[in-house]
Amino acid sequence: MHIEFRHLRTIRAIHETGGLARAAEQLNITQSALSHQVKGIEDQVGVELFVRRSKPLKLSAAGKRLLALAERILPEIEALELEFEGLKSGRSGRLHIAIECHACFEWLFPVLEQFRKAWPDVDVDIRPGLAFDALPALRREEVDLVVSSDPEALPDVEFTPLFDYAPVFVASAQHPLAAKDYIEAEDFRGETLITYPVDRARLDVFSQLLMPAKVEPGAVRQVELTAVILLLVASNRGVAVLPDWVVREVRYNSDYVTRPLTRDGITRRLYAATRAEDTTKPFMAHLIRLARTEPVKLQRAGETVGA
Repeated sequence: MHIEFRHLRTIRAIHETGGLARAAEQLNITQSALSHQVKGIEDQVGVELFVRRSKPLKLSAAGKRLLALAERILPEIEALELEFEGLKSGRSGRLHIAIECHACFEWLFPVLEQFRKAWPDVDVDIRPGLAFDALPALRREEVDLVVSSDPEALPDVEFTPLFDYAPVFVASAQHPLAAKDYIEAEDFRGETLITYPVDRARLDVFSQLLMPAKVEPGAVRQVELTAVILLLVASNRGVAVLPDWVVREVRYNSDYVTRPLTRDGITRRLYAATRAEDTTKPFMAHLIRLARTEPVKLQRAGETVGA
């Protein structure tokens, strides 16, 4: 027995319309072709599927079994067809994001909130890219976008610049270093440095300042949440280095001070790494546009507070 999707659609159409003429019209075929198809199905299964000379045309017991199969399978097939059509048109897809920047959650969630309203059919997920190698996962198609500050020359991977940011020193207003105009590597000797629970090589304060200067802080305390880092800093339990968009709300709070790192400051750039074939997908391009603008809005908000 060889049952095809068109056979299931035929059984469903005849049941819904109650006759061959209306079913043929619904299926956009001739009544003669539909009759031939019905006979072919019955020859396949070896039993009659309809009660003959009944008006409206009724299914036999065997026909009802086939109808039950049609009503179970066809909606799934039709949903899959719509999904594939959405993929072809760029309306739907998968966007699984890995983040190599712990503090990026601060600006990424507002971006995704805007994105989901514009692209409700895109499956979005976030995987913190700190517990695995995000860029190899991107090439294996386990994730679709990686937020990273360390571009690499990889085949078939594009790094699209998002925005520049400044890592800034944050301390209690009562801390002795609050009197300085800028902070240098030597200032961290003897200090408790509060950081995210991330490998040192992925922290700007180490990769851009302390490691090149071969300076080791007095102690390192790792904390998961930005709010707790700031709470500990305000209590003078240590100092921190955070991206400027993170400290927008505390920059002018009397409990804290922020200072640039080095006389000239340090500037870093974040990138969106994507597979080259995916970069121009409409929903991917839209997310990258949003990711370029949201952090800038947060930085400007902090500047407005201080104006």
